[in-house]
Amino acid sequence: MFYRRKIILALLEAFGGKLEKLRFQKLLFLLTTQQDIPSFEFIPYKYGCFSFQSYADLRAMTKHGQVREVGNGSSEYWMKVDRKGYSKELSTSDLSTLQVVRKTFRKCSRADLIRYTYKNFPYYAVNSTIGHCYLDGSELKIVQESRPRSNENVLFTIGYEGISLERYLNRLIHNDVKVLCDVRRNAFSMKRGFSKNQLKNACESIGIDYRHMPELGIASDKRRYLSSEADYKALFQEYRNTTLKAASSALLELLDLIKKNSRIALTCFEANINRCHRKHLADRLNTLHEREFQVRHI
Repeated sequence: MFYRRKIILALLEAFGGKLEKLRFQKLLFLLTTQQDIPSFEFIPYKYGCFSFQSYADLRAMTKHGQVREVGNGSSEYWMKVDRKGYSKELSTSDLSTLQVVRKTFRKCSRADLIRYTYKNFPYYAVNSTIGHCYLDGSELKIVQESRPRSNENVLFTIGYEGISLERYLNRLIHNDVKVLCDVRRNAFSMKRGFSKNQLKNACESIGIDYRHMPELGIASDKRRYLSSEADYKALFQEYRNTTLKAASSALLELLDLIKKNSRIALTCFEANINRCHRKHLADRLNTLHEREFQVRHI
């Protein structure tokens, strides 16, 4: 079993075997903020801090008969049904952290817990739809000021290789990206969260528009046997001479998005920008744009 799933089970165990879903996310978040290496990463979601990874783990653990969803509507819970004790399987440091979290927050009401996390970690409340119910005017202002904003015209590029969905989304938020343009020919990924509909839903949940532009991608079979710098050079030369020359309408659409939104991002898989066609796409856009803008690889 993944160690992070033992963290989940131990957390449920520490709070009587059952936690309301919103309380669970808050408590898991507070636990991870005190870990040397956080077991989970979080994004600012509509109810505050949220971990897609924890949700995926809970779904898998439900199938394995370790947890169960109970309740409905506004009273939904995660219940531990696995009878094994997992606290003893945590590291000494994590067990100590869990005990502190339990002692500090076991008597906190739902409202108190939401208010505490929003006040102490305002960045994670920037997309909250319920903040006004728990914070006063000055506290809401702090939350609003925690959202990164910029008026610079920037075309970003970002690859998801080697990073979690949460870290990827936080990079977009921290750079105030307004529109994410997926330039993969086939927007399917074996990596959780990065297939087309998953990524679209995740982006829209944090206020970022998503566009898939497959006509700007490279067919996967053309990348299959790349092994040398010469191979990459030939591939990208062909991309510039064929795909980009034939994609005038898509290029105009991207230029219009830049003009209207100031900060958009091109995305594909590769972490190394020099091994990805999005670099050549960004360069072409920069030569066509009527106003100069910066290109940043994040």
